Amino acid sequence: MSDTQARERITVYSDYVCPFCYLGRQSLDRYQTERAEPLAVDWHPFDLRAGKRDADGTIDHSVDDGKGDDYYAQARENVRRLGEEYDVDLAQEIATDVDSRPAQAVSYRVKETEDYETWLAFDRAVFEALWTDGRDIGEADVLVDCAEAADLDPAVVRSALADDDLFARVDEQFEAAQKRGITGVPTFAYDGHAARGAVPPEQLRRLVEGN
Repeated sequence: MSDTQARERITVYSDYVCPFCYLGRQSLDRYQTERAEPLAVDWHPFDLRAGKRDADGTIDHSVDDGKGDDYYAQARENVRRLGEEYDVDLAQEIATDVDSRPAQAVSYRVKETEDYETWLAFDRAVFEALWTDGRDIGEADVLVDCAEAADLDPAVVRSALADDDLFARVDEQFEAAQKRGITGVPTFAYDGHAARGAVPPEQLRRLVEGN
């Protein structure tokens, strides 16, 4: 994405399986409409399921991550509230059974090899497939549809999903985010400052513009 280097950028750590990441991007889109110049998204992947993964990368759903019924009840309430605030209809409020690692690997490949606008179109298509259409973005056929929506050759998806080295590099990105102190998503970072959560557009404006 060399073309993003020439424009102003906001760094965004996110995981496709996080509803607040989707809602946070809706907030960022709203802030973007206020700006005279576009603000590029410098996306960094984050794995909310990291503590539940086996050595082969699969999720062990039996692992206790400390998130019980009360946690998910509160999360659903917050998702509904923010959905109404940002005028977004979600197909589901939580997607605990969906593994976003395949989608993040493909997205990372697209980010590495395609122009920014193509990556952004794919990124949006993945979010919408899960949160608008209620589809499982861990499935190859769904990611192929996302690629086609972004005018990408579906072979990009098949190639990425078969690339063990790519998955290893994405896992390294997950670890790098944790080492940078990222503990939750979405996290928006700009010029040494950060905001976490699906914060409102005015908070993103203060983060970027300082007023």
